[in-house]
This record gives sequence, structure tokens and C-alpha cells, in this order.
Amino acid sequence: MAFVCPIDAKYPNEISALLSSPSPLQVQEYFDQLVWMRQCRGLRVKQDGALGKGVFADAAFKEGDLVLKDQMLVGSQHTSNKMDCLVCSFCFRFVGSIELQIGRKLYFQDLGVSTNHQCDMEPSSPMSEDCYEAESDDGEEIALENNESMGGCSSSNSKGVALPEGLVESLMNGGLSLPHSKEFSMPPAIPCSGGCGEAFYCSKSCAEADWEAFHSLLCTGGKTEPSRREALLKFIQNANDTNDIFLLAAKAISSTILRYKKLKLACSEEQRKYGNIVDLSILLEAWKPMSMGHKRRWWDCIALPEDVEPSNEVAFRMQIREMAFTSLQLLKEAILEEGCEPLFSLEIYGQIIGMFELNNLDLVVASPVEDYFLYVDELPSPYKEKAEEITRPLLDVLGNSYSICCQGTAFFPLQSCMNHSCYPNAKAFKREEDRDGEATIIAVRPIHPGEEVTISYIDEDLPFEQRRALLADYGFECRCPKCLQQQHP
Repeated sequence: MAFVCPIDAKYPNEISALLSSPSPLQVQEYFDQLVWMRQCRGLRVKQDGALGKGVFADAAFKEGDLVLKDQMLVGSQHTSNKMDCLVCSFCFRFVGSIELQIGRKLYFQDLGVSTNHQCDMEPSSPMSEDCYEAESDDGEEIALENNESMGGCSSSNSKGVALPEGLVESLMNGGLSLPHSKEFSMPPAIPCSGGCGEAFYCSKSCAEADWEAFHSLLCTGGKTEPSRREALLKFIQNANDTNDIFLLAAKAISSTILRYKKLKLACSEEQRKYGNIVDLSILLEAWKPMSMGHKRRWWDCIALPEDVEPSNEVAFRMQIREMAFTSLQLLKEAILEEGCEPLFSLEIYGQIIGMFELNNLDLVVASPVEDYFLYVDELPSPYKEKAEEITRPLLDVLGNSYSICCQGTAFFPLQSCMNHSCYPNAKAFKREEDRDGEATIIAVRPIHPGEEVTISYIDEDLPFEQRRALLADYGFECRCPKCLQQQHP
């Protein structure tokens, strides 16, 4: 028997208002303003009765042209990836130094907790975890300058490649400079002002923006009230043990609460005297950015895993719902604010995560560590040989993990309006200069004024029947020219 969330039962009217579709006029005004604020020249979001929203070209784009750089509404780095990549918690630019990045990789690898993923820029999908072993050229330890023991044990892998004791600490604390690393400078890592030790930033502006938008409610540092901090830690642990998409949902709810508090503070005493009616209108305004995304309940739209039999589908979806409810209760204990109770409805939580399931793009930022090792490999002789006396043993121990990029998931408000086509005219693609978490959309063929900008949600090179099955998980059947031709040859 399906259980009922107490908040769903207590606030049905408020929840219904939050989940009501905005009017066409509200949608158009919101996206017109967003396009104008972000200076997205040559684009416009338009509405279609059959397909909903779409992005259309107001100018011509040539093949290879940048069509859109879209800032995320909410995004998060995968928990496991944080061990391999130290990035700004707001813009996801790499921070620190080449030495710090490599030192952290070696440290966590030595603990046996570093993971590897494939880097891509397709719409979000589960990522596989692979283990790698490194092999040295000669199996011998090397001597490095400034490698005196700093305590701790040496870093090595299962095939016996070892580094001098204290090297990892020297890399992490700035005691060792690698050759040519200054060619790959990064902004220094600025720690969270709340003292959580989890969030770092590339600048004061990013630190302040994250605190104002999300982190002030989610910080687990010593400045957080003890009972709230304890509840937050339980919520985070549960998310790490089950599905880290809950961490992104927490950011969505936190941002809405913080907008609500800011809007309510700006209300005059005259407005506030009307009580809950005004409070609901303020909550609806704070919720507006989330209201614009296409939603379905997470447990209804999540694809059935291959290892789950169709006969067990109902039980599987109920299990997902119960997992979401457990997560929600932990989050409610941590950040519930007066006037924002409807946001902690299971229906709202499920719809937020379902919105991510249907719309999110993989958050990918290329690693400067990979660029560094490639740079050394391309140095002319004898500079290459001299540098590799230092870098080759590091590369041997790192193995394939040296190239791991920043990976996460994010919801991009304009990119999410782009409809699918199996014959798209644009794609998500990071160029050499794209070094933060923004979504980058590039034209793959000429796009004419008035033409809809489309991307592919799946691998468009798959056979027709496989594409149709995959797109069914998104809740629609593709009617692009390619599909129509292959369906009726």
C-alpha cells in the first residue's frame, strides 16, 4: 500500500499551485528576460502547442559556430569525482595548482578510493567506474629534488611502481614544483568561509555567490548550528550511499528557500499583514526558475534498469519512491524554514529530481593535469627527457587516472529548452577555451534564421529501433526527418 507524505496531505493546495504549469505569457516573459540578461545573441525561446518550448535562431550560424553558452541553474560535482578533481564549487573551474591536483590524486589513490569515469558531454546517464593499474618503464624508484620525508608512506600501485616517501605531501603543500607547471596556472583554492572543508572557490565572487544562492543552508562547517549540522551530515551520507542526485535536489530547494527569504524581507509591512496568502505568492515567485522546467515524477520517468525484470517494475518504482522519501525526511530535518513547508512535499521532491532526469546535461570540465602531461610529452629534446625524469614516475603511478576530468550533472535553463532530433543541427561540445561548468552548444551544420536549434539526447547513430526505445524513456516519439525516413523507407 502506497504511503502518504504528511506534508503532501497538509498542503495540497500550495503544492498544486507550485506544480501548476506557468501560463504561456509567464513562460515567454521569463525566457525573454533570461536571454536578454545573458546576452544570448541570435537566439529566442518560443512555445509550440505540440512540442512545448523550443530554441530558435534569430541569426545565421555557420558550422562550428558557438550557438549558446548557458550558465547552470543548479549543478553539482559527483561525490566520487571530488577525490580526483579539485574545482570551484560554484563555477567548476579547476583551482590550486598542477602539483596540488596531482598530489590529491596520488593521496586518494593510495587510500584506494579514487575512481575513474569516461568523460563525455551527452545528457546525463549513469557512469561506470573502472579500476586501472599503472606500469612503469623500468620499475625503479627515482630521486627527486626536495623530496625529503614529510611523514606518511610512499605512493605506489599494485604492480610495484613506487614514489619517494614524502613526495605526495610535498606536492600538496607546495614544497615541490614540477617542471613547466607554471604554464598551467590556476586560481588559488579559496576555502568556504563557513569552515566546512568541503567547498572551495576560484574567487571571492564565486564564494559569495554560492553562499548567497545555496551553500549558506548546506554548509556543514563549525559556524552551522550543531543540530542542523548533524542533520545535514546524515542527509549527505545517505545521498552518498544511495544516489548523489539528492545533493542536487537539496541545492534546488535551498536556492528556493533563500530566494523566498530575500523576497519576503523586501516586502513591506503593509504586504506582510495579509499573512499566508502573501507568503504563498512570495514562495511561488521564489520557485519560478524551477517552475519553468519540464517535470515528471522521478520514480515514474526513470528508465527501468536492464537487470530488473518487467514483472518487478512496480516494486522497483516503489523502492525508488521510498528512497526519495527517506532522503527528503533527512533534508527536512536539516534545512526546513517557516513558510517553505510545501517545498518538502514528496511530490515536489520527486518532480524536481524527475526534471533533472529528463533535462540534465553532464557537467564536464577538462583537466589541466592531462594538458600538463601532454605538454611535457610534446617538448623538444633534451627538455622532454629532463622533465620526464620527474614526471614519468608520476604518470606511471597515476595510470589512466591522470586524464580524469571534472564530472557532475547540471540543469541548464536555456539548453533544457532545446528539443531532440536524431538529425540535430547542434551539439553540446567543450572547446579548448571552455574551462568552466557552463554548457557550450556548437552548430554542427549551418543554422538559418527562424530554424529551430536541436540537439540529440541520445547517440543518433544507433539503429532506429534502439533510438526509439531510448527516447521512450524521455516520454516521446521522435518525428524528425531521419526517423520518418527510416520508419517508412
